[in-house]
Amino acid sequence: MSLFITFEGPDGSGKSSQIAKLTKYLEDNGYSVINTREPGGTSIGNQIRDIVLKSENTEMHQRAEILLFQASRAQLVEQVIRPHLEKGGVVLCDRYADSTLAYQGYGYGRDIHELRAIINFATGGLKPDLTLLLDVDVKIGLARRREGGDVNRLDIFELTFHQNVRQGYHQLAQAEPQRWVTIDAGQPTERVQRRIRKIILERLRAQE
Repeated sequence: MSLFITFEGPDGSGKSSQIAKLTKYLEDNGYSVINTREPGGTSIGNQIRDIVLKSENTEMHQRAEILLFQASRAQLVEQVIRPHLEKGGVVLCDRYADSTLAYQGYGYGRDIHELRAIINFATGGLKPDLTLLLDVDVKIGLARRREGGDVNRLDIFELTFHQNVRQGYHQLAQAEPQRWVTIDAGQPTERVQRRIRKIILERLRAQE
């Protein structure tokens, strides 16, 4: 049994903290779980993360940004995600290919078909079994980021960019309802976590 689960959503939607709680819960229930993130998750990926998210790198061209994200993703898939899935484990990933479509596609307005081709090359065609969209109003999400002191290069873009990203996520979820589940991340943290656990346990038990 293997399950590849990705978490997507606007900045400040609480993905990282929810994944940490979920990882412990699943491990306590006997599942073999790894959690990882994008960009990053490997030594090479973490070096790319420093470059692509560094606030000072304001001169970065959109195409360079897109390719850097794919380079990190390719390394993560081959070094971490695919090997664990082949062992029958559960992978929880904080952002994946849909982030490129939402941010660089809908956010920047780049061609979606071109992006899908690049993503397919980077991932070797590996797609998530389940994607959870933690949805939150962009103003609330960005305020959370500022309060937490964890602001990166993309966070400082204008509000319209982030609104376009959120709308992009909604369109992606509507296009593949069999893979996506949208969760209101504006609710209390524990309520969101209970909803996440219920969804994932149903998927896991369906495979047993």
